[in-house]
Amino acid sequence: MTEFVLIFRRDYKTKEIQPTPEQMQEHLKHWAEWFGNLASNDLLARPVQRLDAEGRIVTKDAVANGPYIEVKESIGGLVIIKANDYDEAVEIAESCPVLELGGNVEIRMGV
Repeated sequence: MTEFVLIFRRDYKTKEIQPTPEQMQEHLKHWAEWFGNLASNDLLARPVQRLDAEGRIVTKDAVANGPYIEVKESIGGLVIIKANDYDEAVEIAESCPVLELGGNVEIRMGV
């Protein structure tokens, strides 16, 4: 099996589309179930990586606070999984809870 990184992104800035606290609690249950399913099927290659909300953006000329400098969509976390190929990695990503909130999953193969 090959290792693939799944990178979770969504819009964390547009106020109107953010989940309520109750919706977020339900959504977090879906994440727990999803990760539990990956773990029980031995598909997790590395521990889950959640990113903090602070971050820094480094350019040649400056360092700015926060990952949301000019875009609405930001990376919220990542996980490294095991899959036979991109098709299998896509199948796994298609059940990712970030899609419930209008997010997306970028898939990259480790080399």
